[in-house]
Amino acid sequence: MRYALRRTGFFVFTLWAALTLNFLLPRLMPGNPAEAMIAKFHGTLTPAAIRALDVLFGVNTNQGLWSQYISYLHQMATLNFGTSLAYYPNSVSSEIGGAIWWTIGLVGLTTVLAFGLGTLLGIVSAWRRGSRLDSVVPPVFVIASAVPYFWVAMMLILIFGITMHWFPYEFGYYVTTDKPGLNLTFFQDVANHAFLPALSLLVTTIGTWILTMRNTMVTTLAEDYVRMARAKGLTGRRIMFDYAARNAILPNLTGFAMSLGFVVSGAILIEYVFNYPGIGNMLLYAVNSADYPLMQALFLLITVAVLVSILIADLLTALLDPRTRTAG
Repeated sequence: MRYALRRTGFFVFTLWAALTLNFLLPRLMPGNPAEAMIAKFHGTLTPAAIRALDVLFGVNTNQGLWSQYISYLHQMATLNFGTSLAYYPNSVSSEIGGAIWWTIGLVGLTTVLAFGLGTLLGIVSAWRRGSRLDSVVPPVFVIASAVPYFWVAMMLILIFGITMHWFPYEFGYYVTTDKPGLNLTFFQDVANHAFLPALSLLVTTIGTWILTMRNTMVTTLAEDYVRMARAKGLTGRRIMFDYAARNAILPNLTGFAMSLGFVVSGAILIEYVFNYPGIGNMLLYAVNSADYPLMQALFLLITVAVLVSILIADLLTALLDPRTRTAG
């Protein structure tokens, strides 16, 4: 319990620091959202109109910095991220809420599959060290992980999109629902449009999980408690999973947690190549459009997701290995 409280306290402090930094950075940058909006439309506005836009975008220069900070914390707590410049007059929350489901469907599922399959193949490869499986699988996928995934994406488009016409590749996505969420129609849209991007990510990321799990597993198999389990006559399956794999997977949990945290950031290059309507593509468009409210919300979302994932990984590690509870 003390360990969980200590990690939770660290999470709260880090979250507060991230919120504060996210508040200060846009205000330290030259200009403001109102000026960016004016420049976007090549127009000129009266001082009163500029002040109105400042208030609309959450930058009220008539307030002191401390008052703005309190107002900002209240807005973050109520998930009020303001109005998007790039998608004006839509709110930032509504735009993120529509895109994040596409990203979770693509990057989230691919990350879980890559970790699960890579970990399993790494365990089996280490258990059968020196076998044909161990000689072929890790080198092949490690080489594949060195290939840029956007290049793999373009090859898949060429083969399965342009040549065979099996999957959509055209500019812009035709979807049968305008309301992404937990429904069958949306799942069908994601499966149709995310297959090639997901395959690109899976092929180029699974090798890392295979190699790291195999190397950790080989070291674990040489430990005394594994030798004792063999001496007791336990089955190979139980030794492989209950004794060796359970301990060997602990270092990978933090990496997997961080990967899950970065799911919400999307895969910018993959989404750009496939014109996939996810968070990564939205972040790129927000940067190109100087959409400060949207960028601020996306950066904050990524930070919170990573922190939550690391906290969960720490708690799971403490449950699987009680020795970590007394560390630090």
